[in-house]
Amino acid sequence: MNILVDCGKAQGRDPELPFSSFPVKPENIDYLFLTHAHIDHIGRVPDLIDAGFDGEIISTHPTKALLGPMLKDVLSFTGRSKAKVGQLEQKIDELSWGFEYGQEFSLKQKIRFRLGNAGHILGSCFIRLEFPMGREDGNYSVIFSGDLGCKNTPILPDPDTPESCDLLVLESTYGDRIHENRSLRVKSLEEMIEKALKDKGIIYIPAFSLGRTQELIYELDRIGVQIPVFIDSPLGLEITKIYARMAEFWDQEAKELKAHGNHPIDFKHLYSVERFRDHKRLLAFEGPGIIIAGSGMCTGGRILDHLKHGLEDSKNDIFFVGYQARGTLGRRIVEKRVAVRARVHTLSGYSAHADQADLVDWVMSMGEAPKEIRLVHGEAGARKALAKALGIKNIKY
Repeated sequence: MNILVDCGKAQGRDPELPFSSFPVKPENIDYLFLTHAHIDHIGRVPDLIDAGFDGEIISTHPTKALLGPMLKDVLSFTGRSKAKVGQLEQKIDELSWGFEYGQEFSLKQKIRFRLGNAGHILGSCFIRLEFPMGREDGNYSVIFSGDLGCKNTPILPDPDTPESCDLLVLESTYGDRIHENRSLRVKSLEEMIEKALKDKGIIYIPAFSLGRTQELIYELDRIGVQIPVFIDSPLGLEITKIYARMAEFWDQEAKELKAHGNHPIDFKHLYSVERFRDHKRLLAFEGPGIIIAGSGMCTGGRILDHLKHGLEDSKNDIFFVGYQARGTLGRRIVEKRVAVRARVHTLSGYSAHADQADLVDWVMSMGEAPKEIRLVHGEAGARKALAKALGIKNIKY
């Protein structure tokens, strides 16, 4: 039995292991579990299929719904023919299965799995696998955390509490830092917007189409902004529609807002920019206003056109509301290695990733500490700091 968890595209200068170096050939992988639909977790799925994978793809129901539009966007940049893209889209749909949170299911060879809500984006999950080992103390259990979210994230329920396990494979993206207090971030965003717009400029917000865009719409609605907010991202708009029709997976606050007639991801001054000609027209916009566009790390997408037009104007601002990987334009701007006249702001409270305290609390919420922890999905310093904070002996990073 061969199981693969996630198969994503590398970000920035991060290495990408060729399939020829995998310990198992793609055609011999029985199951591919997807923890969520961000590209750094699903982006190589089409390549994996081209390399011979023909097993089952397992995820939550929302992740299955998001898989198609997210991978369609990836495929549009690969140079594949329209016919080939269509074949891959159909194949991915045929192989994919959506499952409920919190219920136990069986695979071949009596392997069992359960998906817990990870609170990172819509549909994100952590995976608990149990393997029958024929030993007296029961099955061998492994939990893959996927990407864990923070508590009090707009729209999303808090991460579920995990059970104890033998092996925990844990993300460590922000294992070396503590985020700004999330309960104060709406006030901080409002204050920064007020300051930024005194000179009637434009606020540019590079944002991932999945997760961050919907979160920002939610928060801007809570603030009650009275200036135009443009979502200049066809994918972001499509994902927002999926969020809107999957209200059963929202948190209680979002459900109550909708029930009282206040849709949590729609408001009066929100404008959709779908067609490319409308995007070109928006480049001539002089403000005041807010433009949210992809990509979140400024590695491509419509945000690049906006930054080219707006970063040399001192009355403009750019807000970074997410992690900026090494080697990305966003990282270089944040580190002031790109000369710009616009003011640059980083709002750490908007990270979709759990910080060090969240990660430690999540592990400590288990009934018993894992027998072994392997730290992944984080830079070396973050993994080392998290290992120290956890204080558990058997940790590899």
